[in-house]
Amino acid sequence: MPEPILSIKNLAVEFKTEDGIVHAVDDITYDVFPGETLGIVGESGSGKSVSTMSILGLIPQPPGRIVSGTAMFKGQDLLKMKKRDLRRFRGDEVAMVFQDPMTSLNPVLKIGYQLSEAIETHYPKLKDDEVKDRVVKLLTLVGVPNPDARFNQYPHEFSGGMRQRAMIAMAIANSPSLLIADEPTTALDVTIQAQVLEVLKNVQTETNAATILITHDLGIVAEMCERVLVMYAGRIVESGDVHTIFQNPRHPYTIGLMDSLPKLTEDEEWLRPIPGAPPSLINRPSGCAFHPRCFLSQGRTRCREDVPPLRLVDGGADHHAACHFAEELVGHHSKFSAPVAGGVA
Repeated sequence: MPEPILSIKNLAVEFKTEDGIVHAVDDITYDVFPGETLGIVGESGSGKSVSTMSILGLIPQPPGRIVSGTAMFKGQDLLKMKKRDLRRFRGDEVAMVFQDPMTSLNPVLKIGYQLSEAIETHYPKLKDDEVKDRVVKLLTLVGVPNPDARFNQYPHEFSGGMRQRAMIAMAIANSPSLLIADEPTTALDVTIQAQVLEVLKNVQTETNAATILITHDLGIVAEMCERVLVMYAGRIVESGDVHTIFQNPRHPYTIGLMDSLPKLTEDEEWLRPIPGAPPSLINRPSGCAFHPRCFLSQGRTRCREDVPPLRLVDGGADHHAACHFAEELVGHHSKFSAPVAGGVA
């Protein structure tokens, strides 16, 4: 097993609001390895984006505050970096693709200028023609047609898919070792989504960068990722390789996510949503945060009172789940899992 390129240990992040303290990320630990794509999934408000933005110093402080944890990247703790050093680090070693390219790009600056700026910030000695040549090659790599002409266009002259391609080009401009894609296909139609995902695949092949893919779409995870973290109420509730998670889920929330999606091969009149709503991160339920919505809890005292640890479960060498009764799910398959002989339908 290679050394992880990023190792996050016991990260906790909170926000101070008028209503109380929001515990956005609560003691999460995970590794990212060179060249892999790690998916982070969960409902809105589960802490997916905050967990990655906080290690890059992108959350406002205050009201945000990193309570504890380390984020080791190539021997450096990103959480202890000075702002000046972190500014040089972002966009060079680690880069991020945000979910809304229209608000991430400056509407009054040409695309070529914005991509050039991303390069010149880290390599100020490059000549103008060298920078432009690099930008044109980047636009070509991400599939933007007529890159020489597009260089002098403004963001509003690009379609949504083209803007997202430009954002990916900007992110990989300095060949980062780690690329973080925060819901990169949000608000794009299905055809454009597929094209953007294909661009991300090609980019990873070209650069061999590790990728963290934040999404709520399990279909994207199945297509793009080798490993996956499932987050709920600021905590990791299940983790493992994608094949294991999809075939042998060991947390009721993971099963609920899978069952709430339509499946084209089944003739269903109704979808099966997870009952209830995500909990308040100011006043989380005691014990397991998912127990009020859980089909497995059934009012058990242990679920209500004890916080389940993220522990190794059967079904995979690196398969972990935060459920007191994960073993009861052996043989239980979601609509996306292959039926298990003798198992519960």
